[in-house]
Amino acid sequence: MWKGALDRAGVRESQLRRDYAEQRRVVRRFATAEYAAARLLLPAALLPHVVAAVAFMHDTDDRIDRGAPDERATALVEWDGLVRKAFADGDSVLPVLRCVVRTAERHPDVRVYVDEFLRGCEREVAWRSIADDEELEQYVREYSLPALMLTACLLAPADASARVAFTDGCHRLIRAMQRIDFLEDLSEDVRAGRPGVPADAVLRHGADLTRPGAALGRLVEEQADQAAGDLAATAPLPSTVDPSYQPFLRALVGVQRLRLDAVRRAGASLATRSSGPPASAAAVLLLREITARARRVGS
Repeated sequence: MWKGALDRAGVRESQLRRDYAEQRRVVRRFATAEYAAARLLLPAALLPHVVAAVAFMHDTDDRIDRGAPDERATALVEWDGLVRKAFADGDSVLPVLRCVVRTAERHPDVRVYVDEFLRGCEREVAWRSIADDEELEQYVREYSLPALMLTACLLAPADASARVAFTDGCHRLIRAMQRIDFLEDLSEDVRAGRPGVPADAVLRHGADLTRPGAALGRLVEEQADQAAGDLAATAPLPSTVDPSYQPFLRALVGVQRLRLDAVRRAGASLATRSSGPPASAAAVLLLREITARARRVGS
């Protein structure tokens, strides 16, 4: 299937095929469930380009996520230079950049979001805490949304009005995902000195982020409710795209609901551990969408 996907994606050069295969291994290792959903629910011609975009995002995040703020800022400047050189030359010594350059040649919107994402990374390397929902929204708009759109733009409709609705749905989806991320990773983020839960909400509840307690439980529930509101508002999102992409988007939203349920179950214990959806529940969700797609194709 993978070789056929490369053929359909227009990746025929032997070196590039090896490069895309390398990115596939990376993505499959760090985002197993997401890769499975893309492989099983998206058209084969799109799969290598999704892999390239996700691998680029992951590589960027990994490079700027280590060390003190000044070290992270320096790493971003160096990486930004390598990325821009790759696009200017149409080539790079790095396989991940060779792939994203080729993908952007086939899907020009990717290049636009590469630039937006790199600009947003300046906020990512600088922040130490999120003051309130307004600052969280700014973080989402500047960093999280461009990160999502690196991949989501591959699914975007051509019609202008549908595209506006699609982007708005993506915005609500990633805002929910970001809140869920900050709750799932609460204990790790607190240890790193970078809690993402808005500070004004922490103060309002009088919560201690380092140990379980009733106040932290109320804080988690409040943040989960806000994420749930955004997820509910994504209901029209799948209908904005081509029918061949709809099962994947439904699965993606469904996984976020499973993550949110897991966060609610964990509650105040998130002070000491992370959370995540049961693998069996995610598998059932994926199977349901695969079955629905097969019925649609067969009808």
